[in-house]
Amino acid sequence: MTTIEVNTKDGAIRGQQLNGISVWKGIPYAKPPVDELRFAAPVPPERWEGVKEAFHFGPENIQPRQNGAAAELAAGTRLESEDCLYLNVWAPEAVVAGDAADAPLPVMVWIHGGSFLTGAGSWPLYDGSELAKRGNIIVVTINYRLGPFGFLHLAPLGGSFVSNAGLLDQIAALEWVKNNIAAFGGDPASVTIFGESAGSMSIAALLGMTKAKGLYSRAIMQSGASQIIPQQQADGIRAGLLQLLGISPSELDKLRTVPAEQIFAAGEKLKEQAGNRLALLFQPVLDEATLPQSPLEAIHKGAAADIPLLIGTNLDEGHLFIRPDMPFDDNIDMSEALTFMAPDIKNVAAAAAAYPPTTDGQAQMMTEAFFWRSSVQFATAQSEHAPVWMYRFDWVLPEHPLLHKSIHGIEIFFVFNTLEHMQSMGVTPDESMRKLAWRMQDAWIAFAKQGTPEAENVAWPAYSKQERSTFIFNHATQVMADPDAQKRELLEL
Repeated sequence: MTTIEVNTKDGAIRGQQLNGISVWKGIPYAKPPVDELRFAAPVPPERWEGVKEAFHFGPENIQPRQNGAAAELAAGTRLESEDCLYLNVWAPEAVVAGDAADAPLPVMVWIHGGSFLTGAGSWPLYDGSELAKRGNIIVVTINYRLGPFGFLHLAPLGGSFVSNAGLLDQIAALEWVKNNIAAFGGDPASVTIFGESAGSMSIAALLGMTKAKGLYSRAIMQSGASQIIPQQQADGIRAGLLQLLGISPSELDKLRTVPAEQIFAAGEKLKEQAGNRLALLFQPVLDEATLPQSPLEAIHKGAAADIPLLIGTNLDEGHLFIRPDMPFDDNIDMSEALTFMAPDIKNVAAAAAAYPPTTDGQAQMMTEAFFWRSSVQFATAQSEHAPVWMYRFDWVLPEHPLLHKSIHGIEIFFVFNTLEHMQSMGVTPDESMRKLAWRMQDAWIAFAKQGTPEAENVAWPAYSKQERSTFIFNHATQVMADPDAQKRELLEL
C-alpha cells in the first residue's frame, strides 16, 4: 500500500493509493455536533497539528438498522455516532496535488439518500473509485445529520437551535470542498452536486437556498425533487418528540444532554404512532432563516438560474416500497392516497381512477404521483432559467423476484459501477450490465465536465415544455418525446 499526503486548510491528511485511485476517508468537515453543538448549525473543524491518517471512514449517523447492517454494527465493522460529519475523497492516482502543470479536475459531490433517516457516504454502494478512474474526476461523498438530529424543526425554540440542520451540514461540506479540493487536484469552480432520493430532494432544496449559492455549478437529481413538510406538522412532530422525552418548554437545555440513543428511539416511536410507514416525519421544513420557500417555488422564481440540471426517475420506483407479496388493504382510499402523495392535484378523483385498487396500482401511483410528477414539475420550472436534460431508467431482470421492476435506487449501482454489490440480491453482473453502467457513467461524467450529458453518440435534446425529450436507459437506449403524455395530463402537469 502506498500513502499520499495533502495539506488542507485544517491540517495535513494522509490517504491511500490502490488500483490507480487515491482515497482519503473520514475527513472531518465540521466540529462534532455534540453537547452544545447538538441541534445547532455546523461549525468549522479545529485545525490539527501533525498528519491525520484518513484510512478509515468516519462514523455514520445513528439510524435504523436492517438485519445485515445491524450485524455489521454489532461486529464493529460499521460505526455509528452523533459525531458523524465526515466526508471522503477519491482521485485518480496520477493526479499530483498542487502541480501547476496539471489542469484541475472537475468535482462530483454525492449526497446520499435514505428518507432523511438512513444512509452514509461510506456505504460500499457509493464507492467513488470507478467513477473517478473512468472519468478522470474527483469524487466526494458526505455524511450529514439524519432523522431528528438533522431534520427536527427546532428554530422556533430560539437560541442556537436551528431547523434543517442536515441541509446546513451539506452546505458546510460544500464549503469545505470549495476551500480544500484544489489540494486534491480538484477544481472548486467546477463542482457538480448529485444525489438520489432524499439526496436528490436535498439538492432541490440547495438549489433554492441563498446560503448554498456559489458552491456548485451543476446538479444531477436522481429520483427526488421538491419536498417539504408543512410547518404545522413539523411543529406537531417537535412537540410529540419533546413529550416522549419528557422535556417541558422550560427545560429545553435538556435537549443537549439527553443521550442520543434516547432521541433516536423517540423518533422511531413517533414513526410507529404515525401509523404510515411511508410518511417522512423528518425532512426539510419551511424556515425563514434556512429555507424560506419551497424548492419548487424558488426554482420557478429563478433561484438556480444558469445552473444546468440533469434529472430523472426510474420506471417502477414505488415497487421497492409496495411489493406484490404485500396484501392490499381494502380500507385504503386511493383518492386519499393520491392526495397524500401529490396534495396539489385538483381533480383527485379522476386521477386516482387511473390506478387499480391493488398493491400494483398503489406502487404505480407512488412511482408516478410522488417521484415522476415532482421531477417533471421541477424540470419544467428549471427549463425556463437554465438547460435541463431528463432521463428515465428502465432496466430490469425479468426473472428476478425484485428486479423484474426498475425499482427505486437500482440505478445507483450503475452510476457508480458498483455492480458487484448486487450479488447480495443474487445477481451476478454480466457484460450487458457493465455496458449500461459505462453508458450512465459517461453521461454523468460528460455533464460534470461540460454541462451537457452524452451517451453512446445518441442525440439527447434538452428538456422543454413543448417536446419533453427523455433519454431512456435500458439494455438499449433511446430518446422519447413526452413519454406517458396521457398520464402526465391526468396528473395535471
